[in-house]
Amino acid sequence: MPDRYSQGRATRSKVLGEAHVARSEAQKTAFDEPFVNLITEAAWGHVWSRETISHRERSMLTLALLAGLGNDHEFALHLRATANTGATEDDIMEVLMHVAIYAGVPRANNAFRIAREVYAEMKKTKG
Repeated sequence: MPDRYSQGRATRSKVLGEAHVARSEAQKTAFDEPFVNLITEAAWGHVWSRETISHRERSMLTLALLAGLGNDHEFALHLRATANTGATEDDIMEVLMHVAIYAGVPRANNAFRIAREVYAEMKKTKG
């Protein structure tokens, strides 16, 4: 059985970027450390580390779910991670079109707004 925490930390760093993970680790407290460990092992060590589908596909699924559920902060975080997962702006546009039909136009509209802001920020930082 692999060490899911170590595997999860490596996958989390690959997807979200080492700088984000280092900041998150530095900010954790005794209160939230069990939660951080849980998501590192479960979300990143079990789910994101599976090889059945690519990180690009997982990224697209995650963004659809986050947008559909209205989890704006996590949506923006995972949208930034597309720079590491390979999901393109066109991919995300298609994802959000599905969100509009299956989760509702207001959720998709909000996600499109966030995506425009995040993409503009990413281009500014990159350029």
